[in-house]
Amino acid sequence: MRVCIDTHPGGANPNEDWVAGTPTLAMVLDGLSTAGLATGCRHGVPWYVAHLGGQLVSTLADLDRPLADGLADALERVAAMHPECDLNAPGTPSATVAILRHGQEALDHLVLADSPIVFDGSRDYAVITDLRVDKVLPELRAEVEQHETHTSGHREALQRFVLAQRQVRNTTDGYWVAASRPEAAEHALTGTTPLREVHSAAVMSDGVSRLVTEYEMATWSEVFTTLQAAGPRELIQTVRKVEATDPTGRRWPRYKSGDDATIAYCQW
Repeated sequence: MRVCIDTHPGGANPNEDWVAGTPTLAMVLDGLSTAGLATGCRHGVPWYVAHLGGQLVSTLADLDRPLADGLADALERVAAMHPECDLNAPGTPSATVAILRHGQEALDHLVLADSPIVFDGSRDYAVITDLRVDKVLPELRAEVEQHETHTSGHREALQRFVLAQRQVRNTTDGYWVAASRPEAAEHALTGTTPLREVHSAAVMSDGVSRLVTEYEMATWSEVFTTLQAAGPRELIQTVRKVEATDPTGRRWPRYKSGDDATIAYCQW
C-alpha cells in the first residue's frame, strides 16, 4: 500500500491532528478541542495524539491483531506514561481515531468518533464514520452556531457546549472517543472490506471531510480526482480557499474559522 499524507493546522494554535502511513497502515487522529478549558493534564492534546499514534503503530505491527485490541492496548500504554495527571478528569485529552489496514486480500477498518474513512469503490463511494457525537446536546450546539466565530458570544457558548459534552463523553448516554480508558476501543466501529472492491481510500479528519459533508462545495468524486491528480496538500488548500470566503462562519456556522485538516490517501 502506498500512503500519501499531509496535515495542516487550522490557525495559529498547534496542530492537534496526527497522521501516519506505513505499507500496511494509514491512521488519522483528531484531538478534541479544549476550548481553553482545564484538562487535568499538564501535557496537552498535541502530546496526547502524538503518543497515542506512536503506540498504535507499535501495537498494530502484528497484522493479525484485531484493530480494537491494538487500540485498547495503546490507550493503556499512553495512560501509563502520565500517571501524575488526573486521567479521570472529564476533560482529559482525547481524540478521534480512524485506522485502515491493508491485508493480502482485504482492508480492515476502525473508526471511533467522526474522522471518516472513504472508499473509492468499484461501484460508488462508501463513507465509514461514527456520528454519535452529533446526536448529543443539540440545543447547546445550536447556541454555538448562532454566533460568528471570533466573538465573545461564540467563545462563551462553545465553552458551555464543551463542558456539557465532557459529562457525556465515553458514557452510554453520549459518545465514545479515545481518552484514558481502554474500554473505549470496544465501542469503535470495525469491519472488513474485500480489497477487490476498492480502488483507493482516504482516511481523514473532519477538517477535510467537511468540504463535502458541511460546506457541500465538492463531491466525493471530485475529492478523489484531486487526490489522484495533485495529492493531499492540494485538497487541504481547496478547503482553506473555501473557508476564506466565510471567515466568520456566517454561511457555514462552525466552532473555528478553520479546523486542523489531515488526510492519508491510500493506493495499491
